[in-house]
Amino acid sequence: MRVIFMGTPDFAVPTLDAIVEAGHEVVLVVAQPDKPAGRGKKLKAPPVAVRAKELGLPLAQPRALRRGPFPERFVGLEADVAVVIAYGRILPDRLLESPRLGCINVHASLLPRWRGAAPIQWAILEEDATTGVCVQQMEPTLDTGPVFVQRELALDPDETAGTLHDKLMVLGAEAAVETLATMEGTTPVPQADTGDTYASKIDKSMGKVDWAEPARRVHARVRAMTPWPGGWIPWRKGPLKLREIRLADGSGAPGEVLSLSPLVVACGDGALELVRVQAPGRRPVDGAAFANGARLEVGAPLTAE
Repeated sequence: MRVIFMGTPDFAVPTLDAIVEAGHEVVLVVAQPDKPAGRGKKLKAPPVAVRAKELGLPLAQPRALRRGPFPERFVGLEADVAVVIAYGRILPDRLLESPRLGCINVHASLLPRWRGAAPIQWAILEEDATTGVCVQQMEPTLDTGPVFVQRELALDPDETAGTLHDKLMVLGAEAAVETLATMEGTTPVPQADTGDTYASKIDKSMGKVDWAEPARRVHARVRAMTPWPGGWIPWRKGPLKLREIRLADGSGAPGEVLSLSPLVVACGDGALELVRVQAPGRRPVDGAAFANGARLEVGAPLTAE
């Protein structure tokens, strides 16, 4: 097939590779424009753009999808299908309708659950037992299209957004190639009328931990926000980042230090071991080393004071 591929972050790279390896003709790769990064704010190309150049594929990084030369170029390619995965922008109707078979999207959830921008984080945050990927026929409305292929995956008890991201990007590549091989002559299955949820964007404030919550919920929050923005609590000169935590035995007032080595803190119900933490301006250390350096005391609260 003649394929236009649209994606931006590293999550999309395995799917691009898989489509090329399957023998499809990628007539154009579309990624977001380069953005400033690092202390020097030098322009940095997104992972999909880097990979397209490595593969010698034609690349476009348009700032506008509705005007300028890009829409004409897109339509003029007369592609069979466009494969969209984590591109990061909504496609206008003209682009959706241009390829012979339309546009398909690889989405990191079991639709209609977790439509939207951050399905990986929300599946962990809400303690879902399973998640997966869906390849849907794209429609003008967000993540509502009928599904060609669905792959399901059980969530491990200690799953983080980072580990789940890596698993689902592999599943997504497999599902995309399967869809391209079978979609002609296949009728996609409409999504269920019930059970839809929306995965809003993640921001830094969502990593803030409230010790009054049950340990199970705090554990889910920190895992959902790892690696970004990370779980954290207010500390003396900035956020104390909870790099790794696990459920532990014990009870006490929310935020009370129950043990120093290992460092265990009480929650509203149950307790958590702080396995690795990072103080402001410092490197990550194990909980016991932090407790020693910060002169924590058993029975005292772990707070910014």
